[in-house]
Amino acid sequence: MKSGAIVLLSGGLDSTVNFFATLKESNVKAALTFDYGQKAAKKEIEVASALAKEAGVNHIVIDLPWFKSLGKSALNHDTVSVPKIKSTSLDDADLTARTAKAVWVPNRNGLFLNIAACYAESLNASLVVPGFNREEAVTFPDNSLDFIRATRKAFGFSTANQVDVQCYTITMSKIEIVELGIKLNVPFKKIWPCYFDNEKWCGECESCQRAKRAFKMCKVDVGSRFEKF
Repeated sequence: MKSGAIVLLSGGLDSTVNFFATLKESNVKAALTFDYGQKAAKKEIEVASALAKEAGVNHIVIDLPWFKSLGKSALNHDTVSVPKIKSTSLDDADLTARTAKAVWVPNRNGLFLNIAACYAESLNASLVVPGFNREEAVTFPDNSLDFIRATRKAFGFSTANQVDVQCYTITMSKIEIVELGIKLNVPFKKIWPCYFDNEKWCGECESCQRAKRAFKMCKVDVGSRFEKF
């Protein structure tokens, strides 16, 4: 029998590929999308809801309105601009460290995983699946394998059924994630990798740029989804 799982689904590249991988390997009992006041919240919820519905999975939106009162992240503060970055600068460690600091939301992934673990325990699921990756773990420590290992250890104490954390893309680059998505038949045109909620993906924020580079390298045609390709 397949184990039960809770997936953190924002509708972005990483979370969607993990969602499809989990559908194949586990019984997905719910997909969680968080609204913490981020600029792309409307699109993320819309896209994640559609993906979950197509898969026949219960979709739950978690509202965290108080998150906007913590810190000054460009992701969820209208007065702070989201950094734009050129594709040629994606591997510039000093620059990406600064852009990471600009979009950092205090303990966001730590809280998300803990909330997901609450749902996992209550729904008798043994697994929580986030969308992390090796590429962004360079500047976001809460995307790293060490973070997952630490969280697993904590859940051994904080959940009665000792919920596990697994991420299918944790050791992968964005290019490798797209390659996995191709194998899983992920509908890339339906995802939302952008930090904004415009009609198209902006093509200029770091999230878009990383997805764009991976699509180009893997020769994936996403049509005219990017505003600036």
